[in-house]
Amino acid sequence: MYGRLARNKSLLEGVLAGVRAMTSADYAVCVPYPYLGQAQSMLQGSNVAWGAQNVSQNEEGAFTGAVAPGMLVDFDCKYVIIGHSERRGLFHESNEIASAKFEAVQKAGMTPIFCVGETLAEREAAVTEQVVATQLDAVLRRFGAQALVNSVIAYEPVWAIGTGKTASPEQAQAVHAFIRQRVAAQDAKVAEKLCILYGGSVKAANANALFGMADIDGGLIGGASLVVEDFVAICRAAQK
Repeated sequence: MYGRLARNKSLLEGVLAGVRAMTSADYAVCVPYPYLGQAQSMLQGSNVAWGAQNVSQNEEGAFTGAVAPGMLVDFDCKYVIIGHSERRGLFHESNEIASAKFEAVQKAGMTPIFCVGETLAEREAAVTEQVVATQLDAVLRRFGAQALVNSVIAYEPVWAIGTGKTASPEQAQAVHAFIRQRVAAQDAKVAEKLCILYGGSVKAANANALFGMADIDGGLIGGASLVVEDFVAICRAAQK
């Protein structure tokens, strides 16, 4: 929950200048609802897409304060982050709610960035794969692997978000490989092309090592996205 108009302008101008010549990767920023119009105005026609950090699973109705998928379409959003660990943890969003939002985003013609990941206690209990499988299966069992064609999966170990800790490249790769294999069990072609991002304290210093792993296709960047130089450096690493 960061951002003010003047700060956003400076940040987006810096990102645009930094990635303008980078054409071998995809870039996007997901901003708080009040700033979607600003992002649309500044980014349209560039190589940086934009989207939202959350959305309601309801198309319309008496849900005061909620934002419907169609409202995001009005701002030409391409992406919507779904099931982020903070939504799951702080706002108690279940796997069922996350999968319903996944469906609503796709029906509206946007691309869901569907987040999965385990807590520190779950990793220490050696149940990471079970937790991730349950979260992923909320989509796979309900909609099938074909639903992942127009989607992005983001693995974000909860213990590595905002803590300064990060999974080692090998730890992250192991979970990414597990996700791809689980999708492949239903559809190998979908799994092969599926974009799986890593989202756990990605920084300029570790981006090259993380993105060098076979099944890590990019990053879902948190704190580093608020610093132009760091975010552009991470974008540069995604080029390789």
